[in-house]
Amino acid sequence: MRDAEPKAIHLSDYRPPAWLVDKVDLDFSLHPSQTRVTSKLSLRRNPAGALGAPVVLDGDGLTLVRLAIDGKPMAGPSFEATPDRLTLAHPPADAFVLEIETLVDPTANTQLMGLYRTSSNYCTQCEPEGFRRITYYPDRPDVLSVFTTRVEADEAESPVLLGNGNLVESGKVDGTSRHYAVWHDPWPKPSYLFALVGGRLAKISDSFLTRSGREVELGIYVEHGKEARAGYAMDALKRSMRWDEEAFGREYDLDVFNIVAVSDFNMGAMENKGLNVFNDKYVLATPETATDADYSGIEGVIAHEYFHNWTGNRITCRDWFQLCLKEGLTVFRDQEFSSDERSRPVKRIADVRALKAAQFTEDQGPLAHPVRPETYREINNFYTATVYEKGAEVVRMLKTLLGEAGFRAGMDLYFERHDGEAATIEDFVASFADATGRDLSQFALWYAQSGTPVLTVSGAWDAEAGTYRLDVAQEVPPTPGQPTKKPMLIPLALGLVGPDGRDQPLALGNVPVENGVVEVSEARQSFLFTGLDARPVPSLNRGFSAPVNLVSDLTEADRVFLAAHDADPFNRFDAIQRIALEMLKTGARTGSLPATEALVTAARAILADTTLDAAFKAQALALPGEGEVARELAKDVDPDAVFAARKTLRLAMGTALEGAFATTYSAMAATGPFSPDASSAGRRALRNLSLDFLAVTGSAEGIARAKAQFEAADNMTDRITALAVLTQHEVPEREAALQAFYDRFERDALVIDKWFTLQAQIAAPGTLDRIKDLMLHPAFSLGNPNRVRSLVGAFAATNPTQFNRADGAGHEFVTDVVLTLDGKNPQVAARLLASFKTFRQLEPVRRASAERALRKVAETPGLSPDVADIATRALG
Repeated sequence: MRDAEPKAIHLSDYRPPAWLVDKVDLDFSLHPSQTRVTSKLSLRRNPAGALGAPVVLDGDGLTLVRLAIDGKPMAGPSFEATPDRLTLAHPPADAFVLEIETLVDPTANTQLMGLYRTSSNYCTQCEPEGFRRITYYPDRPDVLSVFTTRVEADEAESPVLLGNGNLVESGKVDGTSRHYAVWHDPWPKPSYLFALVGGRLAKISDSFLTRSGREVELGIYVEHGKEARAGYAMDALKRSMRWDEEAFGREYDLDVFNIVAVSDFNMGAMENKGLNVFNDKYVLATPETATDADYSGIEGVIAHEYFHNWTGNRITCRDWFQLCLKEGLTVFRDQEFSSDERSRPVKRIADVRALKAAQFTEDQGPLAHPVRPETYREINNFYTATVYEKGAEVVRMLKTLLGEAGFRAGMDLYFERHDGEAATIEDFVASFADATGRDLSQFALWYAQSGTPVLTVSGAWDAEAGTYRLDVAQEVPPTPGQPTKKPMLIPLALGLVGPDGRDQPLALGNVPVENGVVEVSEARQSFLFTGLDARPVPSLNRGFSAPVNLVSDLTEADRVFLAAHDADPFNRFDAIQRIALEMLKTGARTGSLPATEALVTAARAILADTTLDAAFKAQALALPGEGEVARELAKDVDPDAVFAARKTLRLAMGTALEGAFATTYSAMAATGPFSPDASSAGRRALRNLSLDFLAVTGSAEGIARAKAQFEAADNMTDRITALAVLTQHEVPEREAALQAFYDRFERDALVIDKWFTLQAQIAAPGTLDRIKDLMLHPAFSLGNPNRVRSLVGAFAATNPTQFNRADGAGHEFVTDVVLTLDGKNPQVAARLLASFKTFRQLEPVRRASAERALRKVAETPGLSPDVADIATRALG
């Protein structure tokens, strides 16, 4: 077991590894409780490392069986071995082969890191530091080696044996019931990308012809009987491979590409070289069991892990401080892929909504950190929205600043320079600076400074001169460890919309503004636009060109105008959302909503506009969530008041637009069989949004309509939405529908996760007791991360009124679950505890309750490093 109070690790303390590993030969003899692992490490002293340094290898709870150097057994005095470290104080030479034999227990590994069992199958998860739970090794990203892996197992127990790279040999073990397979990966990689899978699995096969004419064998492995549910994942994989060739010039580099879906997995998926391991949530789908969101998620995650082959595998990160170099960059790539495959404006809106919900909230609280942190205690806790989503936004800003050609030139140079290396953020930024001749030193602050910049913008119209002056001020608020900040380089995309709804020419001193982007680089700056015929309404931060909090002097009338006329789809969406958000903030503060005419007018215009696709309308008309309102309020937040304001506004919208929603509901009805394509999904989204508004009053007619849709639905999207509508109302139909849903899908764990989540989200005083009862349900297990996330995680993250109950019961319940989980799966426990990250924004009674719950956790003896780190940082 690792030290429960690890020392802080600082970026400034980085030193190159003292020893390198040129080649690794691994031999696994799989057994449920006594798997024997033999590793042969071809060690070589690093000329760039510390002179005369000992060999120090990482471990985590290991049992050492045997040690040898160049085939000769080693005696005890010549080395020091503990479960967590192996040290050779006096290495025999500057290069030698170290042979290590360890025993590991996959069945007992409830942390799901290293080698573990899931549904009787063997599986590994090594990122970030799981390989050290398998064998002693320099378990750091900048030690790259060529791996050859032999896997042996009982053939009846594990007929399928998979590893990284290409299959080079397989056969029977003479005189036994066992068989083996040997996999070789020719591309050097760090240990975190190692993978192994063994078990009884079914396979669907396909192939892909690369642009250079190589045929790649594709395989997706799932539990027997689920083969038909992996077809969409295979289709997404092939589309991803083709897109990466066309968009980035990146071709796949092995003979095979395998994906394995498992039911017990701490994360979404893992990009191990040539052998991606996935949470089955992101592989399995049929219209009967998966929603449109599930299909979209599968497409995005399949693409993300495949794109890692170049941004993460062929070029990896030098150390874990550079995590955004692979994750943020690859999120950007998967977002671009999905934008090209679906509707770019709708995808952008969805991504920004997710960014604001997770990352902006993170930036406002005690867990805020830079995209590239300067220090950490537990790296597991830095797989955050800041690293992933904000990291992607930084890459997107780089593209906005440099343009398509400049960005592609920088990416090509990055791939050329650093292929086969472990790189840094400095390497990445330098590639773009050198490719374009652009000084990006100020831009690099986006990686170093935490917090969401506030951009305050006001305008002044001079009718006589035909000019419009835009005054811009930027401020990056204080965050933990960074009380003062420097001005950032912010690409601000904008337009000036004339009275006729068309964009006016955009020029500074009669010089056209290239691509409609001005660069904000100072604390205060003014831009004077010339040659205008009439007072414009500024459309600011178009396409969400920078991840900032925008404060402007736009009036409600200006926003109604932009909602109807803005040429930028994102800002058209944002205008109506901002109208609703301002109303909700007022309602939460005062207990009374302002007049709703402006919002209803804007919504009616959106609904009536035949040029807009259905998916866009659904996004624009969905009211801001409770979390977004709370984030805007920032302090002394009463979740009950926020919930009440939103409920009142939903009721007002549903009543005022009842006829329009009824017409839309009928018009968006399906005209053919289910298809997961973007257009069909958009029609379902708008129809289901209309259903929600039509049922908001709880009238008999509204409940009957939702019940009828639930019973007649031929796909999961329509069925689960109707059930969600029913769960919002305390009517007999709710419990009957919940039971019918369970009876229909009780054998499908992924669907039952949805059933758990719906009940966790019921905003009613009895929900906490309901959740406690559900934890005793036969379908629930604390040992499965998906079950925990679907019930307890959904409660803490998406039911603010009940999680933040004034009596503290919600806080106490979640922390009790965290403490129960901590000894079994610290990663899941820590992520659940991170639900408290916004507790300082709450009003005093709830804030005190949350702090007591956190202190209870922090003061508990024997905490894992994961949970101790979150508790300590959350309390500040």
